[in-house]
Amino acid sequence: MKIAIGSDHAGFLYKEKIRAFLEELGHSVTDFGTHSEDAVDYPVFIAPVASAVARQEFERGIILGGSGNGEAIVANRFKGIRAAVCWNAESARLCRQHNNANIISLGQRMMTEEVALEVVRIWLETPFEGGRHQRRIELIDSPQILK
Repeated sequence: MKIAIGSDHAGFLYKEKIRAFLEELGHSVTDFGTHSEDAVDYPVFIAPVASAVARQEFERGIILGGSGNGEAIVANRFKGIRAAVCWNAESARLCRQHNNANIISLGQRMMTEEVALEVVRIWLETPFEGGRHQRRIELIDSPQILK
């Protein structure tokens, strides 16, 4: 799978661990930065990940920060992106099964490294259920819903 990844300084350490984990699993990973723990503005590194996934250059994206909340907000500004903040195995499973999340947002300050890797693994392995959930996904981008 082609996966885009990006973080701010507060998610940098986990980004590096997750990137290596994904590569060990045989995924193709493109790192959009940041490349150190030096303070940066997260939208600069998150927007390119979301944009690339929205253009379908990548199948999925992983974004990281301190909490993952700001990063998800940025990503969800892009049409076709369904970025979910995940904090445990169940949130990762449900965001794929019910929401077909194509980006996950993780908070390095919110979980251990082991949990972060488990969340990524589950998110990658869990299929979208479709059915009634597909109808809801279609409503997300529906012009009627945004009035």
